[in-house]
Amino acid sequence: MRKAALGFILLIVLALNLFASAQATVPVVLISIDGLKPDYVLEADKHGLKIPNLRRLAREGAYSTGVAGVLPTVTYPSHATMMTGVAPARHQILANTPFDPYGKNMGGWYWYAEDIKAPTLWDAAAEAGVVTASVDWPVTVGANIRYNIVQYWRTETPDDKKIIRALSTPGLFNEAEAAVGPYPEGNDYSVAADRRRAAFMSYVIEKKKPGFIACYFSGLDTDQHDAGPYSSKAFAGLEEIDALVGQVRAAAERTGGGRAIVCVVSDHGFIATDKVININSALREAGLLTVDEKGKLKSWRAIGWYPGGSVAIMLANKDDAEAREKTREVLKRLAESADSGLHRVIESSEAARMGGFPDAAFVLCARPGYRFSGNLTAPVIEAGRAGGTHGYFPELKEMDASFFIVGPGIAPKNLGRIEMIDIAPTLARLMKVKLPTAEGRNVIQ
Repeated sequence: MRKAALGFILLIVLALNLFASAQATVPVVLISIDGLKPDYVLEADKHGLKIPNLRRLAREGAYSTGVAGVLPTVTYPSHATMMTGVAPARHQILANTPFDPYGKNMGGWYWYAEDIKAPTLWDAAAEAGVVTASVDWPVTVGANIRYNIVQYWRTETPDDKKIIRALSTPGLFNEAEAAVGPYPEGNDYSVAADRRRAAFMSYVIEKKKPGFIACYFSGLDTDQHDAGPYSSKAFAGLEEIDALVGQVRAAAERTGGGRAIVCVVSDHGFIATDKVININSALREAGLLTVDEKGKLKSWRAIGWYPGGSVAIMLANKDDAEAREKTREVLKRLAESADSGLHRVIESSEAARMGGFPDAAFVLCARPGYRFSGNLTAPVIEAGRAGGTHGYFPELKEMDASFFIVGPGIAPKNLGRIEMIDIAPTLARLMKVKLPTAEGRNVIQ
């Protein structure tokens, strides 16, 4: 009788354990491949790309034909939007680097999570008791993340690893290095560095078992800046990154008992360029900024901030009506020139509506083939090194980012074109956490 009762109790315990396991939260893995254009995956055969893991995501899960990005379409504002569901003007990560015309910040970026002025997915997950993790996701220094290996660099020497170790979750960096080998130097964003970071991602997933982890690969972006989009170098790098996506997915599925939600995103597309618009030279010629005998900035009333595919024109004094008007005249003359390379010029009110550069007097977008430079003394228009860039207005389809998601309860579906602000609320819904401040929509109903 006792044996029968004990057996019955053991059966109940086993049943309860099985029920608890079935009810356990499915891990959610967010993987960003910087610069991944959606057609690289959706038209892989056309491009001759061997990317089985990314194609498997598109075949088995839901995907977007393109994600309309934010202004500007660059890495840090985009990644902050994917974590908050709001535009840069609201979360306040306005570019990759803060406005710093005299260079006093020594090339510093928006590394610090305290600069994000909107609730994030990792905040929502932590509040709900979900264990969070991150490996090299942008804007994570000091973030509310349980297991965090931050993105940061300063000297671009081996000393950067000491800074990353100090800023990451105590003990995590050394523990992971002891298990899987050395971490890359801080500003090494090659495909080879992606391979090293993938080992850390897999380690954190399997050993710490986070319910939500954000991961970042940047080798494709580096290759496209160097050789341009659709280049053989970019495609070779993407094929290597595809294998890393498969590696991280396998780690997540092992941890989740064969079940995991895997979402692959990107922050922007790419455009090939070989011409340069030195917008600050045009402002200098109009007397709106001055340089010293070494060509360094001496004073300014109007200056371009964060050049690339677009550039914000800032006024030293927002109430300087004369400087504003003189700047408007400079831009009008440029726009009327056949070879100026300007696609569109907007003023502050339209920039605010688009959710980017809220303090700019004007925002300029270049035509494909052209990019802006911050050079103060070069000719206004000149030939540049052939390569690729981004940052253009999100209305240009070439800037569309990617979104692929697979996992339990996610039916295969073409979602069409979605907005970048939709990513955070979609992931929040799948994690069963609340992010009411997000302005986007859940695209997985």
